[in-house]
Amino acid sequence: MAKKRRKKHGFPFFSIYSLLITGFTGFVLLDTFVLPKSYQAIASNETASTEKTGTDTSSTSTTSTSSSEAVVTDTSYSDDNIQIQITTEEADGTTYYVADIQVSDPSYLQTALANDTYGRNIKETVSEMASDKSAILAINGDYYGFRDTGYVVRNGVLYRDTAEADTDALVIDSDGNFSVVNQSDVTAESLLEDGATQVFSFGPTLVEDGEITVSTSDEVGQSMSSNPRTAIGQISENHYIIVVSDGRTDESEGFSLYQLAQVMQSKGATIAYNLDGGGSSTMVFNGTVVNNPVAGAQGSSGSERSVSDMIYIGY
Repeated sequence: MAKKRRKKHGFPFFSIYSLLITGFTGFVLLDTFVLPKSYQAIASNETASTEKTGTDTSSTSTTSTSSSEAVVTDTSYSDDNIQIQITTEEADGTTYYVADIQVSDPSYLQTALANDTYGRNIKETVSEMASDKSAILAINGDYYGFRDTGYVVRNGVLYRDTAEADTDALVIDSDGNFSVVNQSDVTAESLLEDGATQVFSFGPTLVEDGEITVSTSDEVGQSMSSNPRTAIGQISENHYIIVVSDGRTDESEGFSLYQLAQVMQSKGATIAYNLDGGGSSTMVFNGTVVNNPVAGAQGSSGSERSVSDMIYIGY
């Protein structure tokens, strides 16, 4: 008579291992993209401030306030210290918005962090940040929180000193003048010691010494060649230019980096720099979103993306 075989019940190691891997992967994704995490600032070029935290309390104070009542329209702002003119233009099947800005003092060109806090996954829309700061004009910054590298200096405070190798950084000094550096060639600490008040690390540089510095084949990472874009440039002392373009819609194709550089050069920028684009590209003027943000969705418009920082003009 044949013996009855006993069915073996092995330890379900593979199932448990799979659950552990799934759980760990889920935690990593949450930690990277969802869970807010505040970090501490590294250093400041303000000698009076010795204990900086992750909260940004260092917003540059202006040397004066408006001495006349502002004249404001849907496309312009003017008082004794700040003049802004916004125009809507079109080129290469793309609608774009140009803000020509002149200020009496560079301190009116400021930056802000979402929730006034430096960290990972701390985000607000540009319109929310603009409202918090009573900004006259605001655009998205370099979305530092989406990356682990790249120098971050805001309003004279150094938050991140990890270089993005061989990547351009835009430096704005205390006189409001723009320059660009390669992060592999200089430390963030030395930039701070030399008087940097703002350092952005998205890039690339579009125009330098009045000449276009990108080619028709240059692009940002895996980005499409036609995109919503945000760029900032300097024309002369205390005279700045900002361009934000629509894109990824049936109405507006979007710019390549080279097309964006052409626009910045045509507007008189002697130096211009590419900021975060795509769904992040946003311009807010007197509380109203000027462009048509796509929030990263192909073919849809009108929805802002929450980002980690903004550049703004205001008191």
